Amino acid sequence: MGAHSLGERLLFCVRIGRMSEIALYRKYRPKTFKDVVGQEQVTSVLEASIRKNNTTHAYIFAGSRGTGKTSVARIFATALGTTASDLYEIDAASNRGIDEVRAIREAVHTLPYESPHKVYVLDEAHMLTKDAWNALLKTLEEPPKHVIFILATTEIDKIPDTVVSRCQTFIFKKPNHIILKGVIEDIAKGEGYKIDRASTELIATLGDGSFRDTESILQKVMSSSQDKKISIEEVELITGSPKGTLINSIIEAIEENDANAALKALHQALEQNIEMKLFLRLLIERVRIVLLLRFAKDLEKEISESLTENDFKFLKDLAQKKGSKINSKTLDELLRAYEEVNFADSKELPLELSLVRLIGETK
Repeated sequence: MGAHSLGERLLFCVRIGRMSEIALYRKYRPKTFKDVVGQEQVTSVLEASIRKNNTTHAYIFAGSRGTGKTSVARIFATALGTTASDLYEIDAASNRGIDEVRAIREAVHTLPYESPHKVYVLDEAHMLTKDAWNALLKTLEEPPKHVIFILATTEIDKIPDTVVSRCQTFIFKKPNHIILKGVIEDIAKGEGYKIDRASTELIATLGDGSFRDTESILQKVMSSSQDKKISIEEVELITGSPKGTLINSIIEAIEENDANAALKALHQALEQNIEMKLFLRLLIERVRIVLLLRFAKDLEKEISESLTENDFKFLKDLAQKKGSKINSKTLDELLRAYEEVNFADSKELPLELSLVRLIGETK
């Protein structure tokens, strides 16, 4: 077996340094392919390629943050028989230059310590400089037989086409709301906490399609809980989320055609420094629930278990009200505001305009 070069030892230190922090998302990180949820389109193909001895030398794992790219990279490496001493994780955001890539090019030619393969995982690969990509390209074209590269990225469009064409690409999907709720419930149970359904719903919403963010929020809430019983009030307080009563007051104002009350509630949220996109997301979800209660009555039990008793009664009463203004047009208008938030200098402006259109201009 070949000795490791200086460049390889430096990369090994980078890998070790990133393993020092212990968090829920690390503790509950999937260890095998069967532990991975929501990414069957990736794991099934990788498993099959190992069974058929049909792996390739370079992969791209692309998807939004917290979707499990590096976790699956580790699982894949382990399934190939790669031990920790032959697995190198490199943060390309902070090791993005030509010198770092030259160190990799030097390191790949030494043999593995004790594994059939050496696996290099470049996290945030899109951050590499143009010169670094040019330096890496030759190695990607003709790597040693014992080397596998996995390029993990949240922005595949920033990776050069010449690199993409030399890799097998897998797209990681954002976990849906149901998957995130299952993760929250499993971790809470594993840690000995009791968590109500409303809290689970809110944490899953705050996680916004990221396993890591969802687990980090849950850990923050758990760290502040006094009796291992997590309530919606605790989650709202600890995360800085708007209270359900504030969301309900805007919905009620739309229903009553009261622009003054709606704008007043909105500015209460601003005074509490609540992030506007989150506020809109929660508002949209409650309007959606009204429509589901109105048109999908079979879902009533499931919905009732995800809300507090008062919130469920409030939304169900609206769903049963004839001629209610909480309808598909209202939801469409709020979705429009949500789309526009990212482009507005004043983040509250899109919702203010939507409220005026829904209420003010109909008076």
